[in-house]
Amino acid sequence: MNYIWSKKSLLNFIYTNIIKIVWKRNFIFSDLFAWTWIVWRYFKEKWHRVIANDLQYYSFVLNKNYIENHKELYFSNLLNEIPELLVWDVNNSKEIVIEYLNNLKWKKGFIYKNYSIGWTKWKEFERMYFSDENAMKCDAIRSKIEEWRKKELINDNEYYFLLASLLENIDKVANTASVYWAFLKSLKKSAQNLMTLKPADFFLNDNEHTVYNSDINELIKDTSHDVVYLDPPYNERQYSANYHLLETIAKYDNPKVTGKTWMRDYSKQKSLYCRKAEVKKSFRELVQNIDAKYVFLSYNCEWLMSLEDIKEVMSERWEYGVFTKKYRRFKADKTENRNHKKDTVTEYLHYVKITK
Repeated sequence: MNYIWSKKSLLNFIYTNIIKIVWKRNFIFSDLFAWTWIVWRYFKEKWHRVIANDLQYYSFVLNKNYIENHKELYFSNLLNEIPELLVWDVNNSKEIVIEYLNNLKWKKGFIYKNYSIGWTKWKEFERMYFSDENAMKCDAIRSKIEEWRKKELINDNEYYFLLASLLENIDKVANTASVYWAFLKSLKKSAQNLMTLKPADFFLNDNEHTVYNSDINELIKDTSHDVVYLDPPYNERQYSANYHLLETIAKYDNPKVTGKTWMRDYSKQKSLYCRKAEVKKSFRELVQNIDAKYVFLSYNCEWLMSLEDIKEVMSERWEYGVFTKKYRRFKADKTENRNHKKDTVTEYLHYVKITK
């Protein structure tokens, strides 16, 4: 998944410094702004039990697959529809079902009718988020997954695996500059490729993991944790707007959409962490309500809360410290509007050992 400010290049920095502070094995790792699955997946593969949360439903779908799925899937209720499941090794079930979905007849559904040039051409706003072929293929696969679920032919684990596979692969052929706030005026090279559905792999182990789809400030009032990791939004651009189309594909709820970019209503998903006037107050409320032994916060040097604000708030829960690392800036494009002066930014990993 193509995310702005992905923590992929910072994984070793985050993990090694958390280990320095926590000083114990097999702790429960709670990633409560888990909009990308990069950090918590790293901890899952280090054999930690993981708890994750995100307000966005598409992120919840990805987390349900990559976190909660930890045993093989067999799709045993699809034997009548996919006879190949009877004759192949059961460990290949995921690949067989994925291949079946790959070969479905394309469908002119909600995604095609609203987000491809073939249907929107000559209308008030032409939209080219996907090629016509990829939009129709997406509709066919998404409709079939929902049909199977309604008929109870797949369980929750299988459902979220298939949805995650679709989200991962349709994102690879999106005609955007990394986010869905806008689309490109002509199909870029990768968007001209026909989407090939591939399995969204997940790490097998014996740990039980938990995923939430909640407002973090409400969730934290009713849950307790061991080691909490926070990676809140950094700027005033709402992620619910940046990834609105993935949300629509995940929910497939035929929402009312408006504007030139045909965006769904995201008023109930707006984060106070994207509002300069609200972020410190919300962060203080969160930190004060956390029931945990350790809290870590990823934040970099250019965004809404200052170093002084963060130190002030976290120090109220006792022993505060911080680690730093410079890394190269993410650049979605090189237009004048994104002509950043610096090529590097500094990442801060703040922490507090909670004793009160």
